[in-house]
Amino acid sequence: MKVYIYASSGHAFGLENVRRCSAIYKQLEEFNPTLATADYRAATYAKSELGVKIGLGVDIIGNLPHMMEKGDILIYDSDEPSQTMQEHMKDYCTLLYRVGENINMSIVDQEFFEHDGSTTNEKAFFFSDDDYSNEVIRLCEGQEKQSLSILWGHYFFFKNEQAIADCFDDVINEEEYAYTIKTTKYLLTSSVNAALESLASGNHPVFYKRLDKDTQNYDLISKYNIPVVDGENMTQISNNFDKCIENYPKTKEINKVDLTDIKDEIAPILEKFKHIYSSLDFKDQ
Repeated sequence: MKVYIYASSGHAFGLENVRRCSAIYKQLEEFNPTLATADYRAATYAKSELGVKIGLGVDIIGNLPHMMEKGDILIYDSDEPSQTMQEHMKDYCTLLYRVGENINMSIVDQEFFEHDGSTTNEKAFFFSDDDYSNEVIRLCEGQEKQSLSILWGHYFFFKNEQAIADCFDDVINEEEYAYTIKTTKYLLTSSVNAALESLASGNHPVFYKRLDKDTQNYDLISKYNIPVVDGENMTQISNNFDKCIENYPKTKEINKVDLTDIKDEIAPILEKFKHIYSSLDFKDQ
């Protein structure tokens, strides 16, 4: 019997779910879990940057039975399964947990809570890990260069690198993601997860709500009283960001999400069921 963690991901989806699931992975590391992502590139990133030891891409959640055995334990962060498929998953797995239902959606890696509070950047911009519609380029069209550093997103198109560099004071390499989030006093971002990581680090996130796609878990922004800015172009957004910094509100404290209860459920099951069950596909019907 094994523990699997599945996260939706992709060049048009981003890494929000992968970052959450990597935080879960690290808390459950004693069980030697496997992180499965919707694309191989996200799994590779999780292994190189997010502390994951075993990760692989599976395209869609419905492919999990090709590697899992009936009776395995699954944690998933995805809206892919229909109600029918979820029922099959419950029958297939000894234990089944859904992020946002059984695990708090506010979970972020504990390394952000362990930051000493020091900052090296006054402000920076992390749009997101994805920009499939070239929204950053659109926002910067016809605008003067912004007095702001931008943190490169994992799924950004490399053909846009020079164009984006021309629009900002500096482009921060994606390998500097965690350091930048922890050490930037005011982070402008359209990533809910990055905003929560910034908050956990003791910093002051400001949220920009994207116009090119719906925002997942947007309710968490209001829950923690994270201020929101808008704008039709990068100059307006940047100016509104500066105004927000001048009158930054009091945010609510974010607490660590402790998975001890889930660990206490998993541990005796793994100890008891050491034999392997035969596979049984869970399929949407």
